[in-house]
Amino acid sequence: MRPALIALSLSALAGCASALHLSAPPPPRPETALATLPTAPELGAAAIIARAHAAAGGEAWVNPRTLHLTGEAVFYQADGAVERHERYEMWRVYPETKGDAHAADGMVRIQSWRDGETAILLAFDGERSYTANGPQPPSEADRQWSENFGFGVIRFALGEDYALTRLPDDLVDGRPVFVVDVIDPAGGHTQFAIAQDNFQVLRVGFSTPRGWHERIYSDFYTLPGSPWVQPGRIRLLYNGVKQNELFWRSFTLNEEMAVSLFQIQGPP
Repeated sequence: MRPALIALSLSALAGCASALHLSAPPPPRPETALATLPTAPELGAAAIIARAHAAAGGEAWVNPRTLHLTGEAVFYQADGAVERHERYEMWRVYPETKGDAHAADGMVRIQSWRDGETAILLAFDGERSYTANGPQPPSEADRQWSENFGFGVIRFALGEDYALTRLPDDLVDGRPVFVVDVIDPAGGHTQFAIAQDNFQVLRVGFSTPRGWHERIYSDFYTLPGSPWVQPGRIRLLYNGVKQNELFWRSFTLNEEMAVSLFQIQGPP
């Protein structure tokens, strides 16, 4: 091989080596490498939950009577279609006790509108479940609500009938979190990821008939005169795939709600 060709070949190899070197990942920064190692190992699960209660609004958040949320929602379909519901509301009457984290309790109504028409209408009056078609059979209602209830168990987690376990620390949206498994009296498990810097609940996860369900919370805000801290955005995922997002724009705490609000006899 002529010297010029040898020199060209060596130059090309050097370029490839340089390119390979540049494409290699940089060594992890110390704070990133250590982010998921146990932080504050002396802090037990109960202490983490207690601080999460305080960060969310204290007594007003732990023992609310009712909550009315208003906002909008986006739904992602399996075929790639995206639906925006320009109005999304929830009315909630909270229970005084909670023996099963994922069973329907208290009263709740969820309704959304798309292009001015009702798109979703679900309700539970404390005994029966309803859709826009009226009362539903118990088996269908049980399955439906097992996918909607779960977060509220954290309010009861310090009760004597509950067990708490601190799991390995993790990251949610790049933020270090403590992870606590709340085991309710019925034996159900609900995992809460709680920010290490301000103790806001950033994620909840639990099993449902559709698979592993997670909700990721962000964009927290308060309203004047209220200690309640409300997440403004909630991403809902099943088996790691995002299904929908809720954007809560406002809330009203402890307003009176008639039982009839949660009883649907037919299409609105």
